[in-house]
Amino acid sequence: MSDAIKHECGIAMVRLLKPLAFYREKYGSFTYGLNTLYLLMEKQHNRGQEGAGMACVKLDARPGEEYIFRERALGSGAISEVFEALGKQMSEARREGVSDERLPFMGELYLGHLRYSTTGKSGISYLHPFLRRNNWRSRNLCLAGNFNLTNVDEILADIVAKGQHPRHNADTFIMLEQIGYLLDREVEKLYEQYSVTGLSGLELNEVIEEHLDIEAIVRTASERWDGGFVICGLTGSGDAFVFRDKWGIRPAFYYSDDEIIVVASERPVIQTILNVSTESVWELCAGQGLVIKKNGAMQVSQIQPVGKITPCSFERIYFSRGSDRDIYKERKMLGRLLTDQILRAVHYDTDHTVFSFIPNTAEVAYYGMMEGLEEYLNSKKSVELLGTTDKISSYRAEQILSRRIRTEKLAIKDIKLRTFIAENNSRNDLATHVYDITYGSIVEGEDTIVVMDDSIVRGTTLKQSIIKILCRLKPKKIVIVSSSPQIRYPDYYGIDMSRMEEFIAFNAAIELLKETGKKEVIEEVYRKCKAQQGKPKEEIVNYVKEIYASFTDGDISKRIALMVTPPDCETEVEIVYQTIKNMHEACGSHNGDWYFSGDYPTPGGNRLVNESFINYYEKIYIS
Repeated sequence: MSDAIKHECGIAMVRLLKPLAFYREKYGSFTYGLNTLYLLMEKQHNRGQEGAGMACVKLDARPGEEYIFRERALGSGAISEVFEALGKQMSEARREGVSDERLPFMGELYLGHLRYSTTGKSGISYLHPFLRRNNWRSRNLCLAGNFNLTNVDEILADIVAKGQHPRHNADTFIMLEQIGYLLDREVEKLYEQYSVTGLSGLELNEVIEEHLDIEAIVRTASERWDGGFVICGLTGSGDAFVFRDKWGIRPAFYYSDDEIIVVASERPVIQTILNVSTESVWELCAGQGLVIKKNGAMQVSQIQPVGKITPCSFERIYFSRGSDRDIYKERKMLGRLLTDQILRAVHYDTDHTVFSFIPNTAEVAYYGMMEGLEEYLNSKKSVELLGTTDKISSYRAEQILSRRIRTEKLAIKDIKLRTFIAENNSRNDLATHVYDITYGSIVEGEDTIVVMDDSIVRGTTLKQSIIKILCRLKPKKIVIVSSSPQIRYPDYYGIDMSRMEEFIAFNAAIELLKETGKKEVIEEVYRKCKAQQGKPKEEIVNYVKEIYASFTDGDISKRIALMVTPPDCETEVEIVYQTIKNMHEACGSHNGDWYFSGDYPTPGGNRLVNESFINYYEKIYIS
């Protein structure tokens, strides 16, 4: 991706099903579970680089011993810091004579989290896992997830109505208190139920822990949740759960055998670490929950009824690791389906066109594009060879057969630029050098350059760096190809794309409305959005769609091309976008396309996109 956008969060859970001594004997270390968690987190480092955290629950802790451990750290190196910190604690305990089984962070349940903020809130207190403490083991709760709720205000009001007073209004704090409240109620109910039978002390506590209905707690808590999420939790008594939103927006995968249960945000991560097949890793379906009891019994059940299933297509296009079998195929298909549009853009002149990609996430789509182009060229060669009644000389046949699709590595991401000492024009000039070019790779004034990107969000890097430096090769034309459609609308389900003015497609549509004498459309959309404020989210309509209604995709693409062309670039620039139709064909059931279409899967999305436009309008036209 030329314009970096923040990823979603990543989750990892490990439940060991055997005594710790089993793993030392079989794998040579008591830290098998801890090592597995570390690898799950490192392999998903792409999903969150603002911070990381982990928690551990020890099942056999004695009274007076700690049984929940947590470590968190901020920054891109947070995973290493977390595990170095807990390693020091374990080493200190060993020096004090603590046995391996009783070391801190040596337990049976592990929960890991990688964070990217989508709310603008940062700091160590916002890092997962969140922890709710209590002297009753069963009332202790660790919570982490990959999510964003769109109706936090409603959930907060419901909690306050029950008499609670949360310390923060962030969705994670709210969910922690909501589930924690229900956990308290469940423990109290079981206490009353079994204490009248004569049970008391540890015996009563064990019965309460055995009969905790985690599934019912999650079902009740999640009834009003609107958004995209995968929520993971551990109780101090040793129960664990994972729950996926009923629209299937955010992903979750799990694997289980008689030794271990593992949950992660991405399938190939589990496959690589445990060396298991694709078929043995299961996807948690929309609305499903996975509950693991203290005794290791696992159950997958339908927690909430399925909604309109719309898994995030951006997972397939960009966010998830391309080593997943299905995602790899889909990304290749995204590139292949662009072949016809690309050929039209270069006027079918493949002999004078050089194809490349923007490192590194567009590479797989580039391979698919190349397959499509080679298929086209092969069919063209077949026509030349077989479509004439005249005898072709061997020399001419060799000429025809030797034609190839020309490929070069044109753009090279050379450095991670630091521009904190520069301002204005000098900052932009420095930004040019983020990418380098391969000189002598094209024929000046004759060759067209086609460069594949996986998506274009703001267009800033294209203008300030990529196109600017490609112009130095003096091509006849530059074609930038996006394997995703035009990103027109914000995301509210866990990806940091929430402001209208960030999107170059939106800015292009606004400029076109002004240029074509339709500026009143902007004000009319504002009035319609403003009139909906205060309505129930279920009644709100996405009127922002009307900003784009007057123009074709081609109109907006042409305007974007003008906007990303540097002032000193004399080369013609064209932008080719994937169509939504072809994106659906490539990604199959992963058809969540609200970024491109504005068709939000939940009512909260419609409410927030209207709020986003109101904020944009009032900032630009009223302030």
